[in-house]
Amino acid sequence: MIFGVGIDIVEIRRIKEVLEEHSNFLEKNFSKNEMEYFKRRNLRPEFVAGRFAAKEAVSKALGTGFSGFEIKDIEIDRTASGKPTVVLKGKAKLIAQKYGEYKIHVSISHGLDSAVAYAVMEVDKLEDCDCKCNEEDR
Repeated sequence: MIFGVGIDIVEIRRIKEVLEEHSNFLEKNFSKNEMEYFKRRNLRPEFVAGRFAAKEAVSKALGTGFSGFEIKDIEIDRTASGKPTVVLKGKAKLIAQKYGEYKIHVSISHGLDSAVAYAVMEVDKLEDCDCKCNEEDR
């Protein structure tokens, strides 16, 4: 059952600027695994923007934004074929696990000016949720 969806768009120009002006931006927002991916991609700002947008989209799909956990608790990885995947850690994982088994799907794209990401979170159950849906909708 779909629990939440999230979408985010990031201007690549802004990511390029922050990479040039703040040497610790990557370390503050991304895991070692994500930073290795960026290095293999020559730190191209469109890839950083896409992963940043994906983290934002996932936080929205969780229904919390970044409240209650850190941005690094969401890791955007990829399969061998390049499909983006989501790995939740720490408190973000605990938030998702309260709904039982969960799966998060994410799609990332970019053009010349912007990167966009869309996330959908599926869960096993909604019995314990604090959402405002009707009982028969659960």
